[in-house]
Amino acid sequence: MNSCADLPTRLLTQLAPWRNAATWRIAFSGGLDSTVLLHLLASLATHHSLPPLGAIHVHHGLQAAADAWPGHCRSVCEALGVPLEIVSVQVLPGASVERAAREARYAAFAAALHSNEVLLTAQHRDDQAETLLFRVLRGAGVRGLAAMPRQRPLGQGHLLRPLLDVSRAELEAYATQQGLSWIEDPSNDDHRHARNYLRQRVFPVLTGRWPQAARVLARSAAHMSEARGLLDDLARIDLARAAIAGKFDWLGLPSLELEPLRVLSPARQRNALSFWLAPMTTLPDSDHWAGWDSLRDAQEDARPVWRLAGGELHRAGGRLWWLSDHWLRPVAGPVDWSLPSRSLILPDNGRVALSGQIPAGLLCVRYREGGEVMQLPGRGHRDLKRLLNENGVPAFVRGRLPLLYVGDQLRAVANLPGLDNGADGTWQLTWTPGNQDRGLS
Repeated sequence: MNSCADLPTRLLTQLAPWRNAATWRIAFSGGLDSTVLLHLLASLATHHSLPPLGAIHVHHGLQAAADAWPGHCRSVCEALGVPLEIVSVQVLPGASVERAAREARYAAFAAALHSNEVLLTAQHRDDQAETLLFRVLRGAGVRGLAAMPRQRPLGQGHLLRPLLDVSRAELEAYATQQGLSWIEDPSNDDHRHARNYLRQRVFPVLTGRWPQAARVLARSAAHMSEARGLLDDLARIDLARAAIAGKFDWLGLPSLELEPLRVLSPARQRNALSFWLAPMTTLPDSDHWAGWDSLRDAQEDARPVWRLAGGELHRAGGRLWWLSDHWLRPVAGPVDWSLPSRSLILPDNGRVALSGQIPAGLLCVRYREGGEVMQLPGRGHRDLKRLLNENGVPAFVRGRLPLLYVGDQLRAVANLPGLDNGADGTWQLTWTPGNQDRGLS
């Protein structure tokens, strides 16, 4: 049986693959778990060659008692010789204060991490078991039941959880043995929070009947993590077949060919799409995938849309397109083009550039409003809507597509062959859309 005496060795083994990191940053709340982790690492650093240590404390400001915590954390870090960074965050109001605080905290961690740095958090085996049970009660699928991963990318670095095989009792024993002091968060006694209720009311009953409940549940989470890895591998295989280059790849928008997905079973479709969408949006639960069915099965001319958190999934030209809320916002125009500059930054819409001989006259970039007409060599006046249809331009692009006017005449439509240059072919208009359209990181 493990004991607190071998905690340093076990921790060092878990962190062995990360010994070449630039810095080990400890997420330090001042509570029992992170205090033990910080103390263990500081002690190991006196006998082993480790990356430089640093601690980061996130101050949420949700309760009066928390105002004293940064001072406590500073004292502990000074005693251990570990630099401390204190970051204050604003927790957005919402249905779940716990969730909002967590999102604010991890956003602060992500912003603080630099390249090749790792953030070490102190979640332990009991936390993992509680997470699994909590997600079971919410009806989570395999991805959710994998609970907390041991590691994942975060910001420019990585998040590591090296204590997931350690019990809360072992951490308490170590803290008592070392004479450590830590913060007791008064909100931990508030049973209105689901986590607290599970920890203080449910788990004592479970462990009273099944003493190894936390260990067994954590093992189940590990099995689910392995299953999730297999599902992710399958998703990569299915997505590779759908990642076919398209005519409008220059937009820089995430997109997939629909047909390779359509031939899969519904379960494989959901698995592939979940994997693809996960970096960009919060995924719906299993009861709210009807939007995907409608999008997939709609008629070609229906322009179906599936609204998700932070953006929309569109279908156009036989492809699926992810459009973040940034892309969906209207763009501001017109924008006058001051010569002799050959490029022009468009507010929230990237930039346009002119190559070749700049046309004479007053230049202005505008956006489509309807009713525009363009003079084409050998074709006379043509309605812009018809020209866009002929080029298969997706509907969601048309409001952002830069139109170059010389005086009052529409002279070019950016990036569309045959429409993006002058009648004599001596110049060309190129648009580079902004890169802020991927959604969540």
